[in-house]
Amino acid sequence: MSKADIIFIAMCKDILENGISSQGESVRAKWEDGAPAHTIKKFGVINRYDLAEEFPILTLRPTNLKAAIDELLWIWQKKSNNIKELNSHIWDSWANEDGSIGKAYGYQLGIKHKYPEGEFDQVDRALYDLKHNPYSRRIMVNMYNHDDLNEMNLYPCAYSMTFNVTGRKLNAILNQRSQDILVANNWNVCQYAILVHMLAQESNLEVGELIHVIADAHIYDRHIPLIADLIQRTAYPAPKLLINPDKKDFYDFKVEDFAVEGYESGAQIINIPVAI
Repeated sequence: MSKADIIFIAMCKDILENGISSQGESVRAKWEDGAPAHTIKKFGVINRYDLAEEFPILTLRPTNLKAAIDELLWIWQKKSNNIKELNSHIWDSWANEDGSIGKAYGYQLGIKHKYPEGEFDQVDRALYDLKHNPYSRRIMVNMYNHDDLNEMNLYPCAYSMTFNVTGRKLNAILNQRSQDILVANNWNVCQYAILVHMLAQESNLEVGELIHVIADAHIYDRHIPLIADLIQRTAYPAPKLLINPDKKDFYDFKVEDFAVEGYESGAQIINIPVAI
């Protein structure tokens, strides 16, 4: 059983056994049939993953790592807010007829800001600091721009990263305001683990810890039986992450530069209802 499986099972059990239900409250999210999408949730969930020990991909069911990386590169590398530059249909519900999701996610990362050292966007500033001032305690990226919230079709869920180098290890904290545990938890964990690996490889650092902080960790009412079944499944050892060692530039990485060797998992859950 991988450490990622152990963490996921413990988190889900805690939410199911000790979480607070939104039944009886007015909720924004709806199911496709119009019914309110209620949740059971825990506030302030914190999970720690040692990336030097294993790649934290779930084995209870498969995580589509290629698609997760494609979305990560769309946001962090392409700095795009247009779904026409994305190879999946994840964002279709939040895009307009032109394909834009508004001034969200990648759009925010592409905005240039003035610093004493020059003009950078947030990603390039983090890359600059990791190479020139790695022990800085100010290496952060934040996509939650209040000035632009009214022009975002969806407020950022995973909205900030704080990077911190200890010795030669690159550590990171991912802050997330809200998360649909069944649909998105391991997807986001894998994405930001990959991001830490990319930044470390360019900066000639080793990977350290990824800490995932979720303000509102919730399981939707129609997902409860799916989660209850999932956490009873057989789990497998973590696979080995393989990264193209020749890629030293953050902007040269492609989806094909990543693979997991020996990835064994349970069956995929199909037709998961998604609240919007």
